[in-house]
Formats: sequence, C-alpha cells, structure tokens
Amino acid sequence: MVPASQIVPSSGPSADPPSDWKKRTRRDLRATVRTIVALMLREMSTRYGRSPGGYLWAVMEPVGATMIMAIGFSLLVRHPALGTSFMLFFATGMMPFTLYNAVDGAVMRSLSYSRALLMYPSVRWIDAVLARFLLNLLTKLLIMVLVLAGILIVTETRSVLNFGPILAGILMTALLGLGTGLMNCVLEGLFPAWGMIWNIATRPLYLASGVILLYEDLPHFAQDILWWNPLLHIIGEIRTGFYPMYSASYVSIPYVTGVGLVLVALGFLLVRRHNVTILND
Repeated sequence: MVPASQIVPSSGPSADPPSDWKKRTRRDLRATVRTIVALMLREMSTRYGRSPGGYLWAVMEPVGATMIMAIGFSLLVRHPALGTSFMLFFATGMMPFTLYNAVDGAVMRSLSYSRALLMYPSVRWIDAVLARFLLNLLTKLLIMVLVLAGILIVTETRSVLNFGPILAGILMTALLGLGTGLMNCVLEGLFPAWGMIWNIATRPLYLASGVILLYEDLPHFAQDILWWNPLLHIIGEIRTGFYPMYSASYVSIPYVTGVGLVLVALGFLLVRRHNVTILND
C-alpha cells in the first residue's frame, strides 16, 4: 500500500484550490458585466444619440399622450374614476403598461438586435438579453418617475404615496415583461410571423388591463375573464400606492409572481436550447 503522505492529488478541475475557483468566477463576472454595459452603451448611442432631442423626446412622448388622454376624457366626464386629477389617473395606468410593453419588446428582439455581435465568442446570448432588459427597464423607470413626479408637483392631486405597492407593482411588471419577452424571443425566432401575430393579439390589452377603466366598474362577466390578465393586477396594485382610499381587493401578487417566474424559467430554458438555431436562420 502507498502511504497517505505520498498520495498526489489529482490534477483535474476538482483539485483546483478554492482561491483559484473564486478568482476565475470573479474574472468571468467582471467580463460579463463589461459586456452587458458595452451592449447597453451601444444601444443608447444608436437609439437616442442619433435622434433630435434623444432622451428628451422619450420623456415628452408619454407626457403628451397623458395630456391628450386627460383632456379628451375631461370633456366627456366630470371626474376621473379615482381622485381629482385625470392626468394622474391615466398616468398610473399608462406608465406601467408602457413599461411592460417596452421590456417585452426589447427582450423579444434581443437576439436579432445583437445578431452581429453574437458572432464573437466573448458575447453570449444571455448578455444580449440582460443588456436590453436592463437598459429598457431603467429608461422607462426614469421616464415613469419623471412623469409621475411632474404630475404630482404641477397638479393638485391630493395624493398620499405608499411606496410599498408601487415598488411591488414595478417588480411584477419587470418580471412579467422579461418572461413574455423571452417566450416571444423563441417563438419569433422559430416562427417569424409570430411577432405580427403577437402585436395584433395584444392590442386590446390597453383596454383589458385597467388603463382607462377600473376593474370594479366592469360587468361581472368581464371581471371573471379579465381577472386572469396579470397586467390588470399590476396596475391595480400600483394605483393603491397613489390612492390610499382605493382598495384593489382583486389583486393577487402570488398569481402574477407565479406566472412571471414560470415564464422566465421556461423562456431561459428555450432560448438556451434554440439560440443557435435562431441566430443561424
């Protein structure tokens, strides 16, 4: 028998000292972060750097849409469904809806947008997905904060903010947008006509998500159907943060979170499996 003192450790990966493994992990993480930041800066320069006004136009567009909707409905009805400000009511519905659409659309086209860069070994498909997800999420969040803060400052809303429901609604919006975006990324990559089908199928969501009408004001048969729309829960949750007298009892955070987590997990698995096929088609 060979004495234990003379046994030489294996030279395989499992025999690497823990310090070397930690160094490689940190090095890989730094490389991933640098790649994601570079992709984000590239998209910022191509999307906002070449258009007149850049980010200013990205802020003015939702402000103009909110004002037009508020003025139009103020001519038809005397008071909004909640509170005293038409602008705040529509903004608390439209801004989360816009945030979801932006995240979903960005993630949906993340592979096709970065197709040329994904030919380099240092750029992975998950880098392209996370870069577009983070950039569009942060951009729309900034716009959302500026628009809502401006409305609260300029108009007499008499609103008392509760940041808990607002933050919960934003997190659910980001999770749902990432999940549907990943699923749509796979479907559009494998079936190019899916993008057009999805755009047509989701157009009624503006009305079905509570942007204009409250869930409580809908007929009972419509409530039973639309309750399954996660966006309806998200907008209702966010509005409870702006209107303390409003209690959206129909909101189910576990339902929306569960739907988002299932879509994200399934989407990541499908993109991981089919990303090469999508990029080569």
